Amino acid sequence: MGLRVQDPFYSKQKRQKRAGGMLAADAWLDSSLYEFWQALGRWYTRFQDFMSRFHVTGIKRFFVEILSDAFTFGAIGAVLVTALAMPAFNIIDRGAFNKAEDYSIVFLDRFGTEIGRRGIRSDDSVALDQMPDFLIKATLATEDRRFYEHFGIDIIGTLRALMTNASGNSSLHGGSSLTQQLAKQLFLSSERTIERKIVEAFLAVWLEWNYSKDEILKLYLDRAYMGGGNFGVTAAADYYFGKRIQDINLAEAAMLAGLYKAPGRWAPHVDLAAARGRANVVLSNLVASGFLTEGQVTAARRHPASPIDRTADVNSPNYFLDWAFEEAKLLIDQTGAPGNNFTVRTTIDTTLQQYAEEAVVSVVREQGEQFRVTQAAMVVTDTKGAIRAMVGGTDYGKSQFNRAIVSTRQPGSAYKVFVYAEAFEQLGLKPSDPITDRPVCIGDWCPQNYGRSYKGTVSLQSAFAQSLNTVPVTLSIKTGREPIAELSHRMGLRADYPVTRSLALGVASVSVLDMTSSYAVFANHGYKTPAFGITRMTTLTGQPVWEYDPEANRERVLSEQTVAYMNQMMYGVTQSGTGTRARIEGVPTLGKTGTTTSYRDAWFAGFTGNYVAAVWFGNDDYRPTNNLTGGSLPTIAWQKFMAYAHTNIPIASVYGIDFVPPETAVAEAETEAEEAAERPPSLTPAAARKLMDLADRLDASIANLTPITDQASAPRITTGL
Repeated sequence: MGLRVQDPFYSKQKRQKRAGGMLAADAWLDSSLYEFWQALGRWYTRFQDFMSRFHVTGIKRFFVEILSDAFTFGAIGAVLVTALAMPAFNIIDRGAFNKAEDYSIVFLDRFGTEIGRRGIRSDDSVALDQMPDFLIKATLATEDRRFYEHFGIDIIGTLRALMTNASGNSSLHGGSSLTQQLAKQLFLSSERTIERKIVEAFLAVWLEWNYSKDEILKLYLDRAYMGGGNFGVTAAADYYFGKRIQDINLAEAAMLAGLYKAPGRWAPHVDLAAARGRANVVLSNLVASGFLTEGQVTAARRHPASPIDRTADVNSPNYFLDWAFEEAKLLIDQTGAPGNNFTVRTTIDTTLQQYAEEAVVSVVREQGEQFRVTQAAMVVTDTKGAIRAMVGGTDYGKSQFNRAIVSTRQPGSAYKVFVYAEAFEQLGLKPSDPITDRPVCIGDWCPQNYGRSYKGTVSLQSAFAQSLNTVPVTLSIKTGREPIAELSHRMGLRADYPVTRSLALGVASVSVLDMTSSYAVFANHGYKTPAFGITRMTTLTGQPVWEYDPEANRERVLSEQTVAYMNQMMYGVTQSGTGTRARIEGVPTLGKTGTTTSYRDAWFAGFTGNYVAAVWFGNDDYRPTNNLTGGSLPTIAWQKFMAYAHTNIPIASVYGIDFVPPETAVAEAETEAEEAAERPPSLTPAAARKLMDLADRLDASIANLTPITDQASAPRITTGL
């Protein structure tokens, strides 16, 4: 097979041909790009020529620029407004107003006596044109003078309100129009956020588009909350004055018109002087707005409205009733009970409720200024969890905020019961076991004792009674902090809180009610004991809706041994520890004090064989007190209540505590006396010896006698015994 020889001439031609093709492609690319840029230049020139027709100079250019920016920002604003309006559109799409409180509930105490009512008292049957003209004018003069002029948002009124508030006088006007207030009542909650205010504004505009002014005003007068469980002016007129709305006078209309902003503060059955002062402001508004003259309101100023007596309502356990009303509504929803009217039997004891209120209020009144503390709360249950008293603050008329339920505060050392209980459960310790009180650190956190000193080797019981801080921290390291938190939740703490290094010292969020439930576990032999306030619910016709089952199985949370140990420890707190002010003569008292950092919160939680109670003292704004500790005012208030509560009742014993109730000791003494009276009298030693000598002599005499077969002839034998 021969080899192919490459022709040099042929190869050269081939290379020249390939090079020529590349040069042609390069030339085409260059010419194409040139032509493209030339065409683009010509097009841009024509575009400039076209746009030059719209070129504006001089003063016209200023207006064109303004108009152009207006369109730009208008487009941006339209997108933003649409985004902000979406929540309002979603609410409107639901197609339903908020329900006014649509249940009416009569509450009874544990003995069946009526103690109050909650829920609706409303009446929308009176047409707007049948209501007194001066009531409508008083409402508009105080709530929204420009109501018939604005489109739902009163811009001028809002600016005026801002200026008024800046000057320190907010008595004349609020920032929201009457339509905005109605939008909040119909669609929204009472949450105070910027987002809610924006949604409220959109809903107000929607109401104005879909309802007439008179329809909006009628809805407002029928739906506004007027205090005392009344919705609307018609129900309020009947409740406060015992009159039809058509029959009220100017002074009464002014008092009603003053309730819209703060019915809890200005309700006449809560504070008559404040209600009359507010009514006087409303009369001034009528004159200032031009609706009435000073001469027309003079008689109303001289003869202010006098509401009918509602003393029984004021003295009701209102904090408890507010809470029980919410609990009752949950039960109604869960059971699907028909109708709107119910009767609820509660666990409250009105006598103990008065004792609790007196104990808390008197201590704050007498010593609150000294310690710079303004508020307190207390919850009392029996050892099975039935709520006997609830105090949510020092004055319900001034503040309906329930500090026993809603507020969650740090419990301080009162939380240590969970730490020690977990240690007993997990580590098998006992109160007499020794432990060293010495510096301890977790990372860079090194807690110190209250006195900034250390006790060395002490027993667990002594450490607990003295409320040493390093010991529970040491125990938490051994048991782990998660098990402690889990135990606290099983025992009754419902609020979630972070598990941090300082958990053992009470850096958690708890309510007074939950602390009471948790301590009730110790009083109830270690069984879970959630607090409850309702025992029975029926319709007004007596048909049963729900009933509490006292025999329901209870979860065991702590062993009996742990309960006995913890009870011994808490008994030591009141006998020789930080809670000695809680001692009551003749009553076994157990508990634990608690004080938080910077003295913001002070606690005492404890129990007897009869009742469990937790007490909190502090300030609503978290302002520090003047060195207030749990061993002072809270313990004093707790002792004061318990001393009242244990008067003239059998004193029950506490598991694990060697304590004999006074009545038991008296009964045992009486029994011993009765048994001693039935026994023969005891002989003295000398009398006993003489009796023995006589017996010996008698035995000797009988031994010397001759037996006689004939009993008839036997001599008679007598003795001096």
